[in-house]
Amino acid sequence: MKINATLPEKGRDLRLDLFRGVANWAIYLDHIPDNVVNWITTRNYGFSDAADLFVFISGYTASFVYARMMIERGFIVGATRLTKRVWQLYVAHVFLFVIYIVAIGYVALRYSDPEIISEFNLAGLAGDQAIETLRQGLLLKFKPVNLDVLPLYIVLMGLFPPVLWIMLRQPNLTMLASIALWLAARQFGWNLPGYPAGVWYFNPYCWQLLFVFGSWCALGGARKSMAIINAPATLYFCIFYMILALVMTMAAKFPDFGALFPSWLYGAFNPNDKTNLAPYRFLHFVVIVILVIRFVPKDWPGLEWKVFDPLVVCGQQSLAVFCVGVFLSFVGHFELMMSSGSLFAQIFVSLTGIAMMTCVAYYISWSKRQDKPLPKPAAAKIS
Repeated sequence: MKINATLPEKGRDLRLDLFRGVANWAIYLDHIPDNVVNWITTRNYGFSDAADLFVFISGYTASFVYARMMIERGFIVGATRLTKRVWQLYVAHVFLFVIYIVAIGYVALRYSDPEIISEFNLAGLAGDQAIETLRQGLLLKFKPVNLDVLPLYIVLMGLFPPVLWIMLRQPNLTMLASIALWLAARQFGWNLPGYPAGVWYFNPYCWQLLFVFGSWCALGGARKSMAIINAPATLYFCIFYMILALVMTMAAKFPDFGALFPSWLYGAFNPNDKTNLAPYRFLHFVVIVILVIRFVPKDWPGLEWKVFDPLVVCGQQSLAVFCVGVFLSFVGHFELMMSSGSLFAQIFVSLTGIAMMTCVAYYISWSKRQDKPLPKPAAAKIS
């Protein structure tokens, strides 16, 4: 079968780094309850949020990085490189998992607050099932609160090699198959089991749609759809849908406002089905992608503005920044619990956490540059 996908242009797309940095900052803020600063994140103004953005960019980046390798060097090489990345993600997850539960357990014992154990879904580690709970954690079935995104990413990347192979040859067919799997999972209730009970918070059968959609966009889907993206009717629809999403999201947050709408309209969008990626949620994200493609091209000069540098660097070091952000979100939550929880405390915790994540990103970037060999000095000219 010949290659029918359109490979992305070589060179770094700063939009990916910028928006991945935005996603990491937003995930950190959203994981801190009772924090006024998280009102700036997108989850408060529409159906989708930073998790959707993170998964989409992960699929886009995976194709951007590994598609050309798979074409030029074969499926085996491409698959092994993807598998190496999956291993890196898994190691990061285990590292974060251990530090996270140890930190929460220490705080619970130090301050005699067993409620923290229950709040973060760690009760299984305090009883006779501690060893089994840890084993299930290594199998990605047991997940403390806020540790759901990385296991989803690991599963999607682990299954991506054959998907990418097919996507390169039949991109539209692969996208349709992804949509069919999403719809079937929603219809028949397919999901992976959790431990000790329940299912995955991010249903992989459904959330794979955003990952594959990112891959499809990277491999020519977005470029081939430019006529639709740039059509005036598309812009009008996007504006209408963004307003609808804003209104319905606000209706859910403010009951008195929500009571103004008919029950059939309010009930169609609330509660927001995040676990199974509700159709209105996916459509909301597609609308955002369309608007970004239309108004923020790859060569937009604003991407070089210094004010965006912290976000871009955090996006470039996404895995480390994500892990640090998840841990700091617990620290921030605990600090607000132990303090007055005042407006100043919320702003201080939010800004301090983001500053620490940014420092980690800059340090890793600097460290990687030091690992590169210095350029050889130019040979002296002989006159």
